[in-house]
Amino acid sequence: MAQQFAAGKLGMWIFLVTEILFFGGLFCAYAVYRANHPEVFVYAHHFLDKNLGALNTAILIFSSFTMAWAVRAAQLGQQQTLRLCLITTLLCAGAFLGVKYVEYRQKWEHGLLWAGWYHPHVTNAEHHGDAAPKPSSPATAPTAVQATTSGQTPEPTTAATAGEHSEYPGEPRLAGVFFSIYFCMTGLHALHVVGGMIAITWLLIRAFQGVFGPEYYGPVDYVGLYWHLVDMIWIYLFPLLYLIH
Repeated sequence: MAQQFAAGKLGMWIFLVTEILFFGGLFCAYAVYRANHPEVFVYAHHFLDKNLGALNTAILIFSSFTMAWAVRAAQLGQQQTLRLCLITTLLCAGAFLGVKYVEYRQKWEHGLLWAGWYHPHVTNAEHHGDAAPKPSSPATAPTAVQATTSGQTPEPTTAATAGEHSEYPGEPRLAGVFFSIYFCMTGLHALHVVGGMIAITWLLIRAFQGVFGPEYYGPVDYVGLYWHLVDMIWIYLFPLLYLIH
């Protein structure tokens, strides 16, 4: 049994290394693009809701704690605690995806989508963060959005051709690429959360069958390692996307 546990844990660590390499490539692409186009990130991150991002960070950190507690409960044969911790972790994962759905819906309603689908139609007053930087040169001055006589900013016109969009004041030319990176990285992370939920649901079913205990707790430990990696990836994503200065 000990040999099987060691082999299983080695296999899980190999899998986690491949996941780290996969997301590491995405982080490298992020770093290169941000270094080449810093103004895009400084501008576009104002449309991300820092409060929702912070809430999701707190949810995942708490779920990591409950998952670690579930592993310990399985090792000690505490069946009731194991089930409670798995249920709590599963609820936290669902809450995370619920918050992410709210964020995605806001982006969809405002046209803040990936490149090619990027057609913003909200005013600067609807930014979730601070006001976007003012244009520093005529090249970045607003061309399709003009102030009305009342001093308010109307919605951009819809006369833009396919692949074009009306710009906000001071909007960089490649702002849509930021949202391509945002949806790619957070979307892939969300898929990993869904995978974790499926694995935790399987653990919960087995836990109610009384399968896990001091002699057999390997699957709980393996899923716990995976879940901690999912949490760690988000802890990197949050400041890289939401807390740009």
